[in-house]
Amino acid sequence: MAIRVCVTGAAGQIGYALLYSIASGSVFGPEQTLELTLLDITPMMESLKGVVMELQDCALNLLKDVVATDKPEEAFKDIDVAILVGSMPRREGMERSDLLKANAKIFETQGKALDQFAKKTVKVLVVGNPANTNCLLAIKSASSLPKENFSCLTRLDQNRAQAQIAAKVGVSNDAVRNVIIWGNHSSTQYPDVAHANVQTASGSIGAYEAVKDDSWIKGDFIKTVQQRGAAVIKARKLSSAMSAAKAICDHMSDWWFGTKEGEWTSMGVWSDGTHYGIPEGIVYSVPVRINPDRSWQVVDGLSVSDFAREKMDISAKELVEERDTATQFLSA
Repeated sequence: MAIRVCVTGAAGQIGYALLYSIASGSVFGPEQTLELTLLDITPMMESLKGVVMELQDCALNLLKDVVATDKPEEAFKDIDVAILVGSMPRREGMERSDLLKANAKIFETQGKALDQFAKKTVKVLVVGNPANTNCLLAIKSASSLPKENFSCLTRLDQNRAQAQIAAKVGVSNDAVRNVIIWGNHSSTQYPDVAHANVQTASGSIGAYEAVKDDSWIKGDFIKTVQQRGAAVIKARKLSSAMSAAKAICDHMSDWWFGTKEGEWTSMGVWSDGTHYGIPEGIVYSVPVRINPDRSWQVVDGLSVSDFAREKMDISAKELVEERDTATQFLSA
């Protein structure tokens, strides 16, 4: 049976980089047929028509139907997966509160539409920034959907961190495992390799032992991961698209099929206040294990150093402030 997958902001850069991978079987499996619903704002509909044409011209065997629309109720009807890429970007001169207010309207509307029209088992991945707080707004606006059905993308940060360690040690990217991203998908995030391991010719060793440069791990490594998005924009004059699309695919594939034995992945998820001193009621990135039934659990019991605690708390403080500002813009 075909699954229904919705991508919002589908005419944008990330959508364009993402859709082929989804439709060709790279995310949900090489035998899983699917239907795509593509949502964008009305001024983008002509461009979206071109995206639909290209998907048709790919002649993909798994893709059974494509619907392009500017109506959330049509896009979210009976969907199994929602990938919410579209959001209001921060423009020059815009205060952060203005950004949060604009996105509150978008994600409240989409959350309510998901609540009304999507399957109750729908898996929702929020990509549009500020992703953690946009995810929170969607959760609050979809009262009949389990909070566990929602997550936001921090896999891009995890992939960036993994690649930095791999390059430093001189191993392939898949030799680095169990990197953690704590907190917000922002410059306050904390990329943590205290529990990561690196597969070398002589066996698996801890990331600190493999790198042999603690000052780099606690300094330039963290700064590079935190500021990578800004560095891409400075160099490319456009935000990350190819790497973001790849991270979305990684995130959704793990959520669909489960994480490997002994491994975890980072996802921004609703905090119930019971893990690692993270405040209740924010969406915070933590390490999770995902089961074959697509349920997930926070990886508990990991040691947290004083250095890590300070970094984690800074990101939590930012997310609490974002929550308190953004939620005041939701309808009563």
